[in-house]
Amino acid sequence: MRPKGSAELLQYRRRQALELLDEGRSLNEVARIIGCNPSSVMRWRDARAEGGEEALEVRFSPGRPPKLTEGQKRELEKTLLEGPLAAGYRTDLWTTARIAEVIERAFGVKYHRDHIGRLLRQMGWSHQKPERRALERNQAEIDRWLAEDWPRVKKTPAGWAPISSS
Repeated sequence: MRPKGSAELLQYRRRQALELLDEGRSLNEVARIIGCNPSSVMRWRDARAEGGEEALEVRFSPGRPPKLTEGQKRELEKTLLEGPLAAGYRTDLWTTARIAEVIERAFGVKYHRDHIGRLLRQMGWSHQKPERRALERNQAEIDRWLAEDWPRVKKTPAGWAPISSS
């Protein structure tokens, strides 16, 4: 495993190792001084012999390419904004499993539902949980109760005041 550090630091270590080799030190001695494996020193030596100093430059691996293109992500965002009902679901709630199904249907790309959260964060979306509320909820009555009744029953520093029965 490669040590942590900037590209400049890694290149400096490689060049330092090769300078020590050029001074006539052994592979094992150079590896011990630099703090790496002798096979790494040998690989750097061979790379310089084949490709010169440019061969010692650090090349970072970009990783696996994304499954969805930027255009597909924009199209997915439009679909998500239209809502689950427009996508053919019976309830107005997106789940990661549903989003994975939509992606597979629309783009032919399979994502595990656990990865969908990471994908959505990359797109600038956040996880949101719906509030559970009764369908029969009467917001006007709740607001009236909070304004009129709640101040009378809540505990106050002065003490509890009983509700009148009138």
